[in-house]
Amino acid sequence: MAADDRLTRSEDELAWRLREAHRRVRVLPIPAEERKRFARRLVAICDAAKHDLDHAAGRLDLFFLDVDAVVSDTSSAGNIAEGD
Repeated sequence: MAADDRLTRSEDELAWRLREAHRRVRVLPIPAEERKRFARRLVAICDAAKHDLDHAAGRLDLFFLDVDAVVSDTSSAGNIAEGD
């Protein structure tokens, strides 16, 4: 990788948050179909990140709010692992 190919701070932060989102989707205590819906939404956010970082970051913020709402609505929310 050339020196000018390095990620900017905002790109690196978004990449880290996208990885975290993937981890969280994997461990959601929901039916498989609902998990697939979250995964497809996350893929769309990743695709948006290729074109507009700010827009993708905003969509990711909303995505995390929805994931948090699902987790807080489950009866076993205290038993969810944070991922690897």
